[in-house]
Amino acid sequence: MTLLHTVLALVLSWTGLSSVLYIFSTGLFTVVALWTARLLLRHAWYTHKLSCFSKPQTRSWLLGHLGKMQSTEEGLQRVDDLVQTYKHSCCWFLGPFYHLVRLFHPDYVKPLLMAPELFLQTLFFLSGNSVLISNGEVWSRKRRLLTPAFHFDILKSYIAVFNSSAKTMHDKWCRLVAEGKTNLEMFDHVTLMTLDSLLKCAFSYDKDCPSRSSSEYVSAIVELSDLIIERREKNILHHWDWIYWKTRQGERFKQALNTVHRFTRDVVEKRRTLLNQQRETEAQSEIAPTAQKRKDFVDILLLTKDEDGQGLTDEEMQAEANTFMFAGHDTTASAICWTLYNLARHEHYQEKCRQEVMDLIEGRDGQEIQWEDLSNLPFTTMCIKESLRLHSPVQAVTRSYTQDMVLPGNRTVPAGTICLVSIYGTHHNPTVWTNPHRFDPSNKKSQTSHAFIPFSSGPRNCIGQKFAMVELRVVVALTLLRFRLTPGVNPELGSSRVRRLPQLVLRAEGGLWLQLEPLNT
Repeated sequence: MTLLHTVLALVLSWTGLSSVLYIFSTGLFTVVALWTARLLLRHAWYTHKLSCFSKPQTRSWLLGHLGKMQSTEEGLQRVDDLVQTYKHSCCWFLGPFYHLVRLFHPDYVKPLLMAPELFLQTLFFLSGNSVLISNGEVWSRKRRLLTPAFHFDILKSYIAVFNSSAKTMHDKWCRLVAEGKTNLEMFDHVTLMTLDSLLKCAFSYDKDCPSRSSSEYVSAIVELSDLIIERREKNILHHWDWIYWKTRQGERFKQALNTVHRFTRDVVEKRRTLLNQQRETEAQSEIAPTAQKRKDFVDILLLTKDEDGQGLTDEEMQAEANTFMFAGHDTTASAICWTLYNLARHEHYQEKCRQEVMDLIEGRDGQEIQWEDLSNLPFTTMCIKESLRLHSPVQAVTRSYTQDMVLPGNRTVPAGTICLVSIYGTHHNPTVWTNPHRFDPSNKKSQTSHAFIPFSSGPRNCIGQKFAMVELRVVVALTLLRFRLTPGVNPELGSSRVRRLPQLVLRAEGGLWLQLEPLNT
């Protein structure tokens, strides 16, 4: 330290800088030195505490597994290798900054997902303090207030929206096929369709996204998804907000985020004004039929009160609506696309599902799926669930606990460690599943608790999973009724080979391409 101070003093004297700058520079160096020492001590402490977990080979004690987590096909194959080798869990270090435990067995996953008290830090900058990341009593209150929005009576009213959005997409497909374009990329079309249905269910938005792909709101949602992936994968320095917000990507993120928040804020403010006006009429407790035929997501949040008679604030409502839109459209689109892909690869399963749907609507004037039909699609539902296992939209969820968590085998996860619950690893664990990489809907699901967790599990499971399953069954059933599907050709790869791409949700490199043949049903 003395030698460094001497050199620093000489340099400053040669440049004519004052002693004030010397003192400032010395203080800055001291702060940096203390921060570095604290970081290294923390790293050493976590390395010792996590020694009860097996550790895959690292680059070095300091760098750990930095760079070995890849959002590619090879990255998923690496997870397969970890599961094959370590069976249930392993520890993972991303330099001295992040200390993780990766878990991929139901016995290890269950105690973590069932724990109610934890601290989450995910997408905070996107969704505000939503139920996704709240804790304690704040989380409990929000969860209770949100639950009515996903009641079966509410989901019933959404069936018409799902039918309508699917028909709009299918009509577009028919026009493209008539033009000779039978080889279509699924994610582009299905993502716009799920955005369309969510906008209508959440905000009673009366325009069709599939015909308005340049919509400012839709474009902002898509850009946010891309920027989150870029931030997570490209530069570790971007994990610090004070650096990221000064970059060009950070500025783009803020602009897109402002667009999303402005749209949601306007909807909430207008709807609250409308409800206040209606309360002044004689029918104070119900929305006037002429103004609103059904309650959408925003209406329900505005009308719901807790036991103290308090509802969500406008800021809380905007956070929940943004989370519902952002987290809901991409995951459901991924689930639909991979289900259609798996059925395209297995013609006999596709035909069995199609026959099930045809038998269901036989004798009807129209081709719509009704609420009562959902329980009469057992094999189609089995295929959807098997696709959710084989190609889960979300590959992992993370948790960071405020207290030590005890796992089987006398292993303890120290407080503050990031627990990466690998949904993919659990769903492809050969100690849990027979032939885990084969699509087999007739195979009996593992009886082990928490072996099948596409929507996570426990008190913080996906609150919108029933919504997603309803839309999945409606869209898949109608698609099979109107089209025969076969594997398409990926122009980038020049073949029908598919390389999985695990981003925020599971996608495919260069898109997921299917050949469509309209059916005269």
